[in-house]
Amino acid sequence: MNILRTIRLAAWFLVIVVAVFTGAIWATRALKPVPEAVPISSALSQFGGAFSIADMNGKRITERDLAGRPALMFFGFTSCPDVCPTTLTDISGWLDTLGDEAKDLAVYFVTVDPERDTPEQLRDYLAAFDGRIVGLVGTPAETARIADAWRVVYKKVPQGDSYVIDHTATVFMIDKSGQFAGTIDFHEQRETALAKLSRLLRSAQNS
Repeated sequence: MNILRTIRLAAWFLVIVVAVFTGAIWATRALKPVPEAVPISSALSQFGGAFSIADMNGKRITERDLAGRPALMFFGFTSCPDVCPTTLTDISGWLDTLGDEAKDLAVYFVTVDPERDTPEQLRDYLAAFDGRIVGLVGTPAETARIADAWRVVYKKVPQGDSYVIDHTATVFMIDKSGQFAGTIDFHEQRETALAKLSRLLRSAQNS
C-alpha cells in the first residue's frame, strides 16, 4: 500500500513539474518582443535617388525628370545576347497593346556599358524597338550613381577577347510623383505585366 501511495505521489509530482515547465516556456514566448514588420513605405523608399545622366540625344536627365508622368526604367547594354533584346521587345509589345492608354508613359533604357555604348550606338540599337524608348548613357561614375540609386547590380564577365555584363534584369515602374511603384520581372507573364502597367497608368490618371 505504501509503495502504491509513493508511486501516485511521484506521478503527481511529475505532472506538476511538467505543467510548471510548460507554463514557463509559454510565458517566455509571450514576453518575447515580436519583430516589427518593415513598413511598405520604407521598403519603397529604398529605390530611387539623385542622379544626373545624358540621354542618347545629349539632354541631361535627373531624378526630377521622373516626376510628372509614369515611367519604366530598364538597365542593360547593346551587346547583351538575350535578356536586353527580349525585354525591349516585350516593352515594345506592351506599349503597342496598351495603345493610347500608354501615350504618357516614359520609357528609359540605361546602359551599364558606357565604355562601348556611345549615344550613336544606343540610337542605332533602339531603332529596332518602340520609338518611345529613350537610351541613357553617362560616364562610369554617372552610371554607377544611377544604378546605385535603383539598387541595380552589374559587373563585367570576361568572354574570350571581350566581355559581357551580368546585370539586374528587372523593369522598374515609377509613378507620376517619380517614386518607385513596383517591378516587372524578366519573363513575367504578358497578362500580368499588362495588368501592372494598367494599374500604374490608371493611378497616374486619378492622381
